[in-house]
Amino acid sequence: MKIRKIVNRIFNWELWPFNLLYAPIFPVWLYYCLRSRAVWFFSSSNPTIAFGGMEGEGKKEMYDQLPVEFVPLTIYIRHNIPFENVLRKIRLSGLKYPFIVKPDVGMKGILFRVIDNEEQLKKYHERIPVEYIAQEKIDFPLEFSVFYYRYPWEQKGKVTGFIHKELLQVVGNGQSCLKELIEAHPRARFRLEEMEHRHGHRYQRIIPDGEVFYLSFAGNHNRGAKFTNLHKEIDENLERVFDNMSHYNNMFFYGRYDIKTISIEDLKQGKNFSILEFNGAGAEPNHIYDCGMSLADAYKTLLHHWKALYKISKYNNDNGYPYWHFKKGLDYLLEAKKHFKMLEKFD
Repeated sequence: MKIRKIVNRIFNWELWPFNLLYAPIFPVWLYYCLRSRAVWFFSSSNPTIAFGGMEGEGKKEMYDQLPVEFVPLTIYIRHNIPFENVLRKIRLSGLKYPFIVKPDVGMKGILFRVIDNEEQLKKYHERIPVEYIAQEKIDFPLEFSVFYYRYPWEQKGKVTGFIHKELLQVVGNGQSCLKELIEAHPRARFRLEEMEHRHGHRYQRIIPDGEVFYLSFAGNHNRGAKFTNLHKEIDENLERVFDNMSHYNNMFFYGRYDIKTISIEDLKQGKNFSILEFNGAGAEPNHIYDCGMSLADAYKTLLHHWKALYKISKYNNDNGYPYWHFKKGLDYLLEAKKHFKMLEKFD
């Protein structure tokens, strides 16, 4: 299994470590830094999000800038308040079980959990070391990622990526235990250490025939979600929805929206959808994955987005939203990395 895993990683660029994948095109990123005379040139891309949304931004500052009707019911909880106060906040907010919890400042699905009852909430509250959010669990059947950017001097932007996301899951057959289903799954079998950590205590459970068992509720590539590229569905209607979103606070110019909705048609009509997250300058154009794209085409796509990021940031810098100076950005980045490293220990 280990040899097969290694071979699969070597011949599948989508499984390469981040640093290895991006190393060949890093000189282009460095060129934009030099041309801008700013290491953190991207920091002005989305001026009202810390660091442009590259890393370390809080979800509260993001949700507060989106139309309230498209944001799930969300409350913010300090990790060190008495649990009785947490229950009071939950009750007063009207939040109902099951709901989801995650750090206000988080990434890659770290410490993302679905809470089904008070006991689970109590365990989570006692364990998590940072402020977190409790949020309505959106049960719309479809989850999408939409990558969008708009040049500040233009009224219309462009949707460059539209993907359907399928959470990492197995389907029971009434005979195999969870461990056997995981080992037979085309993606989960390459994440056995993670799967054992999360589900080892359930490994011998027989999953009933036809029952879906979610191995992760985080819809990102890092957590094993399956992506289906829907680029043929991108049209003026879809772009109009996200143009309106971009103009709502007139400060979201570059990033990726994670959306749940009833249907593509409803999303294009601007109804029956909810924004789970907006990721700014640090958002990866994840439509390069799971679509048979060659490595060369993936690099072409990444470079196209970097160029847009540079042009947006430069314009904002020249019009009253300056790049972060070096020390400010370095201190912020080091603190963010320290924060995430600490979260990983509790995940």
